Amino acid sequence: MIPNESGKTQTFKLGRDDDSEMRGILLTVYKALKEKGYNPINQLVGYILSEDPTYITNHKNARTLIRKIDRDELLNTLVAYYLNV
Repeated sequence: MIPNESGKTQTFKLGRDDDSEMRGILLTVYKALKEKGYNPINQLVGYILSEDPTYITNHKNARTLIRKIDRDELLNTLVAYYLNV
């Protein structure tokens, strides 16, 4: 929920239709980072926190792929998955 200018709380829901595509992109990016010798989890977290694409290698087009994922949607999906809701 997000408070708006009128002080009322708005709710939003992100779609779940793209979860399998998001997972596929994340796996591809993970593998590309691993192949280049990076710690994929650290690099992905750095990217998610900063939205700085330089955390992601260009190897196997990973940097272009990761930018197809909306960061808010990714965070929403990760939290929902972790909480099993």
